[in-house]
Amino acid sequence: MPRTIAAALLVLLAGIGTTAQAEEVDLQLALIADVSRSVDTDEFHLQREGFATALTDPRVLSAIRSGAVGAIGVTFIEWSGDDEQKVVVDWTVIRDGESGAVVADQIRTAPRSFTGRTSISAALDFTVKRFETSGLKSARKVIDVSGDGTNNAGREIAAARDDAVAQGFVINGLAIINLNPNFGFIAHTQPPGGLPNYYRENVMGGSGSFVLQIDDFHSFADAMATKLLTEISAREFDWKLALAAR
Repeated sequence: MPRTIAAALLVLLAGIGTTAQAEEVDLQLALIADVSRSVDTDEFHLQREGFATALTDPRVLSAIRSGAVGAIGVTFIEWSGDDEQKVVVDWTVIRDGESGAVVADQIRTAPRSFTGRTSISAALDFTVKRFETSGLKSARKVIDVSGDGTNNAGREIAAARDDAVAQGFVINGLAIINLNPNFGFIAHTQPPGGLPNYYRENVMGGSGSFVLQIDDFHSFADAMATKLLTEISAREFDWKLALAAR
């Protein structure tokens, strides 16, 4: 075999070996946020700030450091209609305050992605595929869905949820109670039985999954920190802690 071909094969094999080595983390977590038109500008900024604040919360960072590996992989995705999903922050490993602040700054400064309809189902389908690009490995894969309304675009939400759960994902929900929706959005944001119940029946899924009700966008940061503490620590959801955060 000519030396040039042999050298090329060695380089190729070395590259394959490198790409096959995924970094290990305790948890891969996708934070996916509703930015549909029922979320007004003030609510959008409160939601963004809530994510950023929670990822730099000392309690959350302590929980990350306490894991077996001491690191988690995070991506932040915004979504709206059935063809509107955007990766705002690609997969990033958080292991300390510095790396948490990097993700928080990206969340705070990125422009708003969409203002369309609400397709939780398409957002789930998109996010499941994004895990294939993480370059990470973990025993747990969690998708956090935050939103203020029902699925009104794309395929049936329960079908998307069931497909994700069948692939080993846990889906948790942050059901945001929109106290001041525009008149045309009332049925969307306040479905029969309430939005938290809608999320429990149609969105959450997988072992240990839960839905946390957020009473308004102003309390988003504390609720998000409570949720992250539960997910990072892989503990049973503490309803007393959740109520204290509301």
